[in-house]
Formats: sequence, C-alpha cells, structure tokens
Amino acid sequence: MTRFLATLCACFLGLLSWCAAAQPYPVKPVRVIVAFAPGTTSDIVGRLVSERLAQSMGQPFVVENRTGAGGTIGAEFVAKSPPDGYTLLVSTAALPVSAWVFQNLKYDTGKDFASITVMTLSPLALAANLQFPPRTVAELIDYAKANPGKVSFGSAGVGTSHHLTGEKFKIDTGIDMQHVPYKGSGPAHVDLMGGQIQIMFDNIVALMPHFKAGKLRPLAVSSARRHPLLPEVPSIAEAGVRDFEAVAWFGFVAPAGTPPDVVARLNAEIVKALAIPEVRQRLLDAGSEIVGMTPEAADRHLQRELAKWGAVVKAANVKAN
Repeated sequence: MTRFLATLCACFLGLLSWCAAAQPYPVKPVRVIVAFAPGTTSDIVGRLVSERLAQSMGQPFVVENRTGAGGTIGAEFVAKSPPDGYTLLVSTAALPVSAWVFQNLKYDTGKDFASITVMTLSPLALAANLQFPPRTVAELIDYAKANPGKVSFGSAGVGTSHHLTGEKFKIDTGIDMQHVPYKGSGPAHVDLMGGQIQIMFDNIVALMPHFKAGKLRPLAVSSARRHPLLPEVPSIAEAGVRDFEAVAWFGFVAPAGTPPDVVARLNAEIVKALAIPEVRQRLLDAGSEIVGMTPEAADRHLQRELAKWGAVVKAANVKAN
C-alpha cells in the first residue's frame, strides 16, 4: 500500500510538472533589466517596447534599472539568471564593448547570452566646432595629418560608443588625435561649441538642436549610408574612409540556454511591437533605423560587434577607469 501511494504521488507530481511545462509562455511577470539609468535611450526604448509586450503577451514586463560599470552589472545579473525567459536584458552597443574594456568580467559576452533581436540601429554624427578649419572629412584627415596630436575629440566617457568610434576613425584613417573624456555628452557639447575640443562623435538626435541653431557643423554620419535627419551630410564611408561603419544599437538578449520556443515567441512579439505606428514613429523621431532582426541574425550581429570592437580596444589600448 505504501509503495502504491508513493508511486501515485510520484505520478501526480510528474503530472503537475508536465502541466507547468505545457503552459504557454509567459505565465508570470517578466523582468526586463536595463543596465543604464532611467531616462537614457536604452531605458526609454526598453520601457516603450516592454509596455507593448505586456499588452500582447498578457503578463507584466517589469523594467528594472541595474546600473554601473558601463552596463556590466546589469549584464552579469541577466547572464547568471535562470534561462527560463523571465529575465531579459535590453542589449546595447555597450555589451560587446564592455567585453573588451572591462577586465575580469564574471560572464562571457559571446557565450552567456541568447540573442532575441536587434530592434534598432542608431548612427552617430561627427560634429565640429564652427571655427575649426576643416569643412569635410577629407579636409579633417589632411588637417590632422599635417598637425599630429593637435586635434582633440571629445566623448561621453572612456569606453563609450562615442569614444571608440573616434578611436576607430583614428585607426582607419591613420591620424593622431587626442581623446578628451567627459562625464556625459552635455559638458562635451559645451566645450565643443566653445572650442576647447574640435570634434566629437555623438548621437544624431542629441546634436540636432546645435546643428539647427548653427552652433555646430555636421561633417559626417557614422552609418554606411546617409541618415534621413541629415540628408545633405555624407557618411564617413561615402566621404572616402572605406567600409567605415559604427552605430549604436538596441535589442534584447536572454540568458544562454533559454528555450528556443521562448526566444522565438519573444522575437515575434517584439517585431510586432516595432510595427505599431506609434512605436515606430517614436523610434524614427529618435533617429533610429528599425530593423527587428531574427534571433540568428541578432547573434551574428553580436559576434561581429565583438570582433570589431575587440580589435579597436586592443589597438587603442582602451581600459576602463
């Protein structure tokens, strides 16, 4: 009798487990980790899409900001979370960059995440002080070669996409420029307009008010093609720096080992959210190109980004403070 009851209990527990596994995802709230502060682009995009996912999937998608160390604190939290689809990371260009800039990370960026999608690509603009003599990328390169070390470029901090895009520009053109890091884009813009630094890469939308007010000059954009917000401004590749491309991007990843059907469901729902006119317009107004990659394409994108920025970080010997 005891053995029969034990067998019956085991069957019952197995049935409960099967029923739980058979339940459609999601059956409880999903945590969406943003590795940067509230109000940043990753936070805004993450909340915009999470709100739509909650509506379409019937469960709350709760955004949590876990900031610090260039995004690595939030990334580590997700990498070490259970691979069940209930903890996601809003991924950005900082994810592959931090893999090389920060030492002794407790996760492997190339192996510990399952890519869900890359939602948007956002190129940077190359802005110049109005009194700076060069008017084109070609003139900038010639000027920097004639004045090695005398051109200063600003950034929002060491290891940011603004910084590494500048370093890549140096490497690809063979010029020597001095990097001046700031604590955010705002102070850098002030010094750029004041002439303390000569040029800077930054998000197009952040620079547009200064371009429109005639306080800064746009020299180029960092995408492979021209950008709709600056249709008269060439890309750096178009201006003669062959194959140059460096863009900010935003997507979603989950811990490695997350079930493929969960990843596929999330991908489908995120791509649907990106097609909603209100969501689409808000992203376009922010200077983004909407892509909505498949998980496989997103993973290839992450691996390419790791290789590209790894080469730049090593060549420029960039290390986090």
